[in-house]
Amino acid sequence: MPDFPNIILYAIPFFIMAMLLELYVTTKQRIKTYEAKDAFSSIAMGLGNVILGFGSKALVLLVFFWIYDTYRVFEIPIAWWSFILLFFADDFSYYWFHRISHRCRLFWASHVVHHSSEHYNLSTALRQTWSGSFYTFIFWLWLPLLGFHPAMILLQMSISLLYQFWIHTEAIDKMPKWFEAIFNTPSHHRVHHGSNPIYLDRNHAGILIIWDKLFGSFQPELEDEKVTYGLVKNIKTYNPVKIAFLEWWYLFKDAFLGKKSLKHRLLYLVRPPGWKHDGSGKVSEDLREDWLSRRLK
Repeated sequence: MPDFPNIILYAIPFFIMAMLLELYVTTKQRIKTYEAKDAFSSIAMGLGNVILGFGSKALVLLVFFWIYDTYRVFEIPIAWWSFILLFFADDFSYYWFHRISHRCRLFWASHVVHHSSEHYNLSTALRQTWSGSFYTFIFWLWLPLLGFHPAMILLQMSISLLYQFWIHTEAIDKMPKWFEAIFNTPSHHRVHHGSNPIYLDRNHAGILIIWDKLFGSFQPELEDEKVTYGLVKNIKTYNPVKIAFLEWWYLFKDAFLGKKSLKHRLLYLVRPPGWKHDGSGKVSEDLREDWLSRRLK
């Protein structure tokens, strides 16, 4: 077992210093991006994620090692070139995990936590799920099957999370054009956190924005459409327990309560947020079409 450090824990002092610096810079820029209760809620969600992460990481390692030891197709050595391959493989996995987390209510129930803040700053990056880590790792199962060592995979997943921390800010407008063309940036990720119809379910990138451009989910930040952060229907709470589990309760009610067919109950688990079995709901495509039709008039 390679002795890779837990870089997320080592990065906590950096997170704190970066948030203080951002608060100073945005105050000088007269951008009101922080709200105390909201920031403390995000930090509480992040701490809960780290604590629960000890249990979820044990589960993930157990499953990864079972696949790696029993079924791996190749034996990929731990070398500089294998980390380059893993960088692209992990980022590809993250893109599809992220995209499906917006398109399938079962995954959205945990991922919605990250989108529940109506503010956008570095503390928002810490607003992480308390439940998703126990099952979303399935999108990475093909990596130990291919032959990547589980410790390498977890390290690269942590590197990806660290990269995504700095893009949660309004203090940076645009990066150089070449950088914006290849990598995920604050501008691209502001779009992802927008509840504006044109921005819904766009820019799912982890590190490389090229996946969104390749698979048709890219949307640039528009100068005449300021991003409105949060959810289509905001939850209006700073309670970390409610933030963590409110959508799970809504999903449970939609899927298991009331008079519905078994088919419709199952569809609530796999259809996108906003879908209703009686046709009364609107998913992101419907909201985007309404927005575009109004804009063209």
